[in-house]
Amino acid sequence: MSEQKKTNIVLFSGDYDKAMAAYIIANGAAAYDHEVTIFHTFWGLNALRKDEDIKVKKNFMEKMFGKMMPRGVNKMGLSKMQFAGFGPKMIKDVMKKHNVMPLPVLIEMAQEQDVNLVACTMTMDLLGLQKEELLDEIEYAGVAAYLGEAEDGNVNLFI
Repeated sequence: MSEQKKTNIVLFSGDYDKAMAAYIIANGAAAYDHEVTIFHTFWGLNALRKDEDIKVKKNFMEKMFGKMMPRGVNKMGLSKMQFAGFGPKMIKDVMKKHNVMPLPVLIEMAQEQDVNLVACTMTMDLLGLQKEELLDEIEYAGVAAYLGEAEDGNVNLFI
């Protein structure tokens, strides 16, 4: 009997299309019975932010970061083709026409397939994000935990 394969993805980007790629790969790997972890750091944490405004105590700088970062995956921009904000709407319309699952559905699917969604605690501290502002049922860890996972990984990706 062979050992279960492990896929680890570092999601650094806060771009909608790059987050989609990470979640498509993660769901595909989970479907092939890989143990999958997505380590969300820096702008990739935006994929885990809740849509609603959560009232938490923050200092001035933390409030500024909170206002500059998109709240919820549907507010994330594209890496290319922004077109003054029309690009994300255009790509979502094309995706819908071609029956491509939107990012929120891919995230739900990943959770259903037991993909480990991990928020980087160091980056949370830097950006002033608190657990209450992120999705429920995710994990929190630092770089040492990620490196432990990556060391045993068969596939390691940085997106």
